This record gives sequence, structure tokens and C-alpha cells, in this order.
Amino acid sequence: MQSIDSISNIQFEDKVLSSRLRLALIFIFLLTILLIIRIYNLQIINHQYYLEESLGNQMRILPITPSRGNIFDRNGRILAANKLGFRLTLTPEKTKNIAQTLQQLKQSGFIDDIDIKKFHKNARRYQKFHNIPIKYNLNETQVAKFLTSNAFIGVDIDSYFHRIYPNQDSSVHVVGYVSRMTKKDKAVYDKKNYLRTLFVGKTGIEKQYEIRLHGTNGLQQIEHNVNGRVVDTQIIKPAIAGENLYLSIDLDMQKKAEALLKGKRGSIVVMDVRNGEVLTLVSTPIYNPNWFVSGISHANYNQLQTLTDIPQFNRAIQGLYPPGSTIKPMVALAGLEKEVITNKSRTFCPGYYKLPNVKRKFNDWKKTGHGHVNVKNAIAQSCDVFFYDLADKMGIDKLHDGLDLFNFGRKTGIDIPGESAGILPSKVWKKINKNEPWYRGETLIVGIGQGFMTSSPLQLAVATAALANKGLLFQPTLLKNTQAPGNIIIESKKGRHIQIPIKNIKNWEYVINGMKQTIYGPKGTARRLNKDLTYTLAGKTGTAQVFGLDAEEQYIAEKLDEKLRDHALFTGFAPIENPEVAIAIIIENAGSGSSKAAPIARQVLDVYFDKQLNNTLP
Repeated sequence: MQSIDSISNIQFEDKVLSSRLRLALIFIFLLTILLIIRIYNLQIINHQYYLEESLGNQMRILPITPSRGNIFDRNGRILAANKLGFRLTLTPEKTKNIAQTLQQLKQSGFIDDIDIKKFHKNARRYQKFHNIPIKYNLNETQVAKFLTSNAFIGVDIDSYFHRIYPNQDSSVHVVGYVSRMTKKDKAVYDKKNYLRTLFVGKTGIEKQYEIRLHGTNGLQQIEHNVNGRVVDTQIIKPAIAGENLYLSIDLDMQKKAEALLKGKRGSIVVMDVRNGEVLTLVSTPIYNPNWFVSGISHANYNQLQTLTDIPQFNRAIQGLYPPGSTIKPMVALAGLEKEVITNKSRTFCPGYYKLPNVKRKFNDWKKTGHGHVNVKNAIAQSCDVFFYDLADKMGIDKLHDGLDLFNFGRKTGIDIPGESAGILPSKVWKKINKNEPWYRGETLIVGIGQGFMTSSPLQLAVATAALANKGLLFQPTLLKNTQAPGNIIIESKKGRHIQIPIKNIKNWEYVINGMKQTIYGPKGTARRLNKDLTYTLAGKTGTAQVFGLDAEEQYIAEKLDEKLRDHALFTGFAPIENPEVAIAIIIENAGSGSSKAAPIARQVLDVYFDKQLNNTLP
């Protein structure tokens, strides 16, 4: 017979088992309810969402990069264009072992260590499903070899358009160049419109008008099969190509100026005085912009970095030099206008100038002196003593105000980046920048374009054009016309212009007559230019010191380091009666402006007027 305790335990165990079964059934019931709710959520409520997600695995919407606009000179000659090329790409999501694949490509001779390094650097900017470029500019042999022996999963050949500059290094400081987009660039431009853009303008017109040249992205739908291969492509929204730009630059004049300055450091700027269009803007030495398009090689980069002449430096707009005697016409005009002198005022030049109670002599470039000279003779013969005396009588404040009218000390506003302002000194300027008082002798030096005063070749061209125009000062421009895809060429808006206020219109004639005598006068510093000249020319020579000499020191170029020798300058305009063009030229450390700069200016202007004669320069 079982004991009462045994019966009691069986009943307890049955009770516990029954309780556990009920809990298990409840848990299974709740789990089933949750599962049904989840299935309902997936299949009914969020059916469309997950359907699109599923389709997204085989279809993607990708941007279409637009074709970049071309750049032409004023006559329609190509300066920058696009060329079909081929590149090697790798898609990470299709490649099981990226490192191994890259090594296999290297062993097959398609890429090298530099390409691998660039790939890893660029890969961070892409998604896994993107075709990431490994190597650009594959030649036909490389493409054929790859296509006939393609054993690299996830590696493909893509066609693309890349920038080319058919004139090589010519006009590089105007056109500029494009290069690979950086993080800094991405922060500047519209992310949506530049989503798959690889290259952007870095300098010159390419940078200034980047957005207009770039165009607008399109959209395409790409369909893949289960193996990731593209089976269909549909254009949803076509890309809009960038605008074509026509510059005011004349390529023939550019190349002539570059040839004349070959082997020299310098700049030539030619400007249409009637509207501010820049016909020539040359800085030498020059360099090949094609080097930068797909990433500059170490060899070419080191070559540029080791050159002391700094080819990348745009001397036309960034180079700041003492303008020397080229500002004497503007100083003379200021003196006439402020009635410090008249057209008949004469100054005796013994070869030097002395301030009262000052021991130092301020030497004239001509040791024997010029004798008695008036405004016309002082400009034509570039008499320093006349302008020392005029500057002293005017004082720095009046001198500053007179030169300020010609935009010295300020940027011209030309439509390429990187322009420098130069310096137009004054008492206030010196106090702020040097924390020193202004000295009377410093006024004399400014009067002949030396001392603290600096300007760019472009500023000199703008000021000279204003002289030719008798006070109409233009903002210089490089963009002449634009052309949207499929549209006619539209003239671009010109820069602003102002009229320099001069009370006595005859003062312009007095100054221009002096510049005319520079070329045609028997003692004019550029009188050699008038031989066989087929157009009339007014000009001003200049020789700017790189460092100052004491009164008793003698300047002997041959005994100085080349970069300590004087700069050679020339400014002018032609024809005199109905001016069309103004020119400014500076050659670093070349010496005399009359013997070195003036003849080169004549040859550049000859190209312009020869083309005018043949009606080839609209």
C-alpha cells in the first residue's frame, strides 16, 4: 500500500506539469500571433517598400555626367576640348579579393604601384557598387589586350571624355586646366550636380567659369542580372552639356608674344581700348596643362617644383613690379590737372635732383642731364629730374589721388582668379603697413614709379588704355561670347567702365603728345620703333630698379646677379588718332625698356595690324 505522502507528490507533479503545458501553449499562441503580425506587416502593409528594395538590388538610378563645354579663342580656334578615352575600373561589390585582383593586374602589366596607391586613395570617395577608376588614358593596345584576356572579375574598361589642350602650353595662364576633384572642391560645388564628376577647373577660365562649363547632370536607370552584369540602361533625364566659351584672346597674338618671351621671365598684355577686351595675356615661362588632367606625374611635378622661374605664377595678373617711368604720363596729367604745372612749365635737368638742406642726390638716368625740358620733352625723353621736381611740388597726397584715378593699388576685376592689387603708397598706407612716417624723399621716388609703388602688367595696360581713351577706364574682360548646347552664340556682358574726371580736356592732348614724341621725336627713348611703322604709335619706355643705389654708386649690369638687374618695360597704344589697342610689357631683369621691351611690343602690335589689314581679327 502506497503511503499518503507518495499520493500527495503525484498530484503535485501533475499540477506542475499541467501548469507548464498551459504556459507553453500560451507562449506558442503569442509567438504565432507575433509571426502572423510580422507576415502581415511584410506582405500587406510594407509590400511596396520591400518590393522597391528588392528591385533596387537589380536596378539603380545613377547620374550621367554632362559633357564639358569647349573653350575657343575669338576666331573660333580651339583652346580646350574633350577627347574620348578609356579607363580601367574596379567595382568592389563584384570583386571578392580587391588586393589580390590589383596585384594580378599589376603582374599582367596593366597597372603599377602608383596606380594601386591612387586607387586606394580615391576608393574612399565611392560606394561599393561604383566603378572606381584604377588607370586613365589607356591606349588602344592596352584596351585590346585587356578585352581579349579578361580574367578579372569586377574589372572593366569604361569609355569617358577627358580634357585636352591641343595648343599644349600656349595660353595656359588664360585657359588654366582641370584636374581631379578634391574634398575641398566637393565642399564648394553642388553635391547633387557634381555627384560623379571627376574633374573640375583649377586655374584660369576653367576655374572662373567652372559651373557654366560643367553643365547639368542627367539620370539613368541601370538594370543588373543576378551576376551583377548590366543588362539594360534607360535614360530617365538626359544630361545638359556645358556651355561653349569664346574668349577675347587672339591665339596668333598669344603665340607670337610667347615666342618673343621664350627663355625670359615676363608678361605681355594687349587690350582693346574700345571695350576692355583682352586680346593677349601672356606670362612666361609657361607649362603644359595636359600634365594635370589625369594627375601629374612625379617627374613633371618635380620639374615644376624645382624651377626657380615658377612657371605656374601668372605674372600678367599676379606679378607686382615697380612700374618705373611708364607712369610718368599719369603723373604729368595729375600735375597739369591740379595746376601744379602748365604745358609751358620748364625744369632744368643737370643729371640729378637735390632737395633743400638734403645731402643725398636723386640721380637722373642720363648722367649729363636733359637741360631745360617741358612736359612733352620730359615724357618723350623720360627725364627723371622733371618728375622728381613735379612730385615734390605736388606732395604724396596729390600724387596718390592723381594715380588713384587710373585704378593703381586696386584689382582691375578681370574674369580669372588670382589677381593681385598692387600698391599705391600714401602717408596712411605707410603708417598702417610700416608704422613709420612718410618722408619727403619717398615722394620723389614714387614720382618715377619706384619705391613702395607696385603694379601688375594688366594694371599698366588698363591705365594706358584709359590714357588712349582720354579718361574712359574699362574693366578688362576675357569672356567674349557664350554658346549653350544647340543655341546660337550670344555676346557676353562687358565689364563696367568709368570716366576719369578731368577738368581741362587739353591736358590729355599734352600728355598724349609727349607719348607720341617718345616714338617720333628726335630724342624720344623709343624713336627706333618708328622705322617702317605702318600705323601710328604712342608709347612710354620704362626701366625699373630691383634695388636702390646710393648717389655715388654706379649701375653695371654685368657685375650684378641676373635677378638683381633692372626690369625692362614698355607701354603704348595705337593708332594715335583713333586708338584701338593698348599694350603693356615687362621683362624681368632684362635691362633697358627702350632696347629690350619696346622692340618686342612693336612685333606683337605688328601681328594685330597685319590681321586688321587682312580682316581676320573681328
